[in-house]
Amino acid sequence: MHALDAMEKRGIRMEWVARTVAEPAQRTRDPYDEAVERFFSRVPEFGGRVLRVAVNTQADPWRVVSTFFDRSMRGGL
Repeated sequence: MHALDAMEKRGIRMEWVARTVAEPAQRTRDPYDEAVERFFSRVPEFGGRVLRVAVNTQADPWRVVSTFFDRSMRGGL
């Protein structure tokens, strides 16, 4: 799975992903895929960096597509 591989490579914990999806600071539709939404939140345990979690919200259950620390959102939340 792409998301699990990315999490392992980038040092992203499952609890951070779950927390971001459950309580996002911001949530937007992906401009390239109507089935995907982007969830954003700061991760205090990782220097307050902004985690982006892309989720297919049309799948049942929801499926995490990708996740990474989004440098472009540094001052955005």
